[in-house]
Parts: sequence; C-alpha cells; structure tokens
Amino acid sequence: MIKKIRHITFPVSDLKRAVDFYENVLGLKKTGEWGNYAIFDVGGVELTLEPKGKFMMFLLVDDIDEVYKTFKGKGVRFVTEPKDQYWGGRTAEFADPNGNKFILVSFKK
Repeated sequence: MIKKIRHITFPVSDLKRAVDFYENVLGLKKTGEWGNYAIFDVGGVELTLEPKGKFMMFLLVDDIDEVYKTFKGKGVRFVTEPKDQYWGGRTAEFADPNGNKFILVSFKK
C-alpha cells in the first residue's frame, strides 16, 4: 500500500544556517529555496527545511481513498480525511500510537 517516503519536512531555527549545512557540509542537492522554505533531493526523497514548521513525513500511495478506508478499518486514527490540495496532491493525515503524524499522499495519474 505505501510505496515510498515521498517527502520529509524538518523544522529549523535558522534557515540560512541549516541550508548551508545540508548543502555545503552534507553535499545534498538543493532543488529549491524561498524565504521560508528549502528543498533538497536525497535519493529521490524530498527533504524540506522550514522555520517554525513541524516534522512531517509524506508517504506515497496509489489510491489515497482506498488506503484511507483500509487503514481506518484497522483502527488508524486520522487527523484529516482525504482532501485535494492546491499543489496537485490528495492528502490525509494520521497519527501512529505514539502521536507521530504522517501524511498519506497520492497524485492523479
């Protein structure tokens, strides 16, 4: 059902310092940067840095509505129901038993 980790967001206290570390120390390829956001490619997984953000992990699935129904039937606690996003994805957020939050994401074919 879950195909791969698509995207991970890390909160940072200083974006410029964090970008310098990930780009120049770790040698990751930066694919985009805005005033409050930076994205790196890590072997096909997007690593995003965001000041005052929150940790998020996006898990890619083929059919979010089908996975939502299956997981909900198994007792997964969802924070949001599947919904279309302005950037082209369809997402639903859930929490694991420890309260860690994950976002299921699918894209129209």
